Amino acid sequence: MMKKFLTAAVVAPIAALGIGTVAQAAILTFDDIAPIPVLSAIPDGYGGFTWNNFYYLNGSDSIYSDTGYDNGRVSGDYVSFNGFGNQAIVSDSVFDFNSAYLTAAWNDGLSVTVEGLNNGTALYSKTVVVDTTNPTLVNFDFFGVDELRFSSSGGVQPDYLLDQGGGTQFALDNFTFDETATTVPEPTLLSALLAVSTLSAGSALKRKQQHKILGKV
Repeated sequence: MMKKFLTAAVVAPIAALGIGTVAQAAILTFDDIAPIPVLSAIPDGYGGFTWNNFYYLNGSDSIYSDTGYDNGRVSGDYVSFNGFGNQAIVSDSVFDFNSAYLTAAWNDGLSVTVEGLNNGTALYSKTVVVDTTNPTLVNFDFFGVDELRFSSSGGVQPDYLLDQGGGTQFALDNFTFDETATTVPEPTLLSALLAVSTLSAGSALKRKQQHKILGKV
């Protein structure tokens, strides 16, 4: 009985002080993955996530000039994108998805829908419309999700990109998230809390395939 009383006495002030869980903010820029000559799938484990149909490339390369792959760069040279213009997924244990920069690769007025799920249940859904000329900062504020689903559709390709390629790909940069982590109070603090609580509460084919992924002719 006394043990239960002391446990409750310690937990209450710890919770009141907000010691149990802290948010650790992180930004994924895609510039710290291994350099590549053309494009490559984002490796699982990058940023602690599993990546499905997300690729990355060097948007500063001249072959992407004037496309959203180039204009969508926020930090450094690399951006990520959804291969073939199809749905792309990011998953992990529970995290908070804060924000990201989105840019249409080929179509102005591209609609990008992002869903946030937890254990298969959709908790959030947000659709934004983006262009090829500039990155758009989107604040998502999806809390307590373990999966993000990115889908894109529509838009109209500007004349100056008609001879370069096409598709519903989008560029994504500066993916910002918080992953919760449990912390334990310092022993001295724990002792103090206990004392207070006790007192107070008791090749060619490869190139062709790469072009398909990019939407490039």
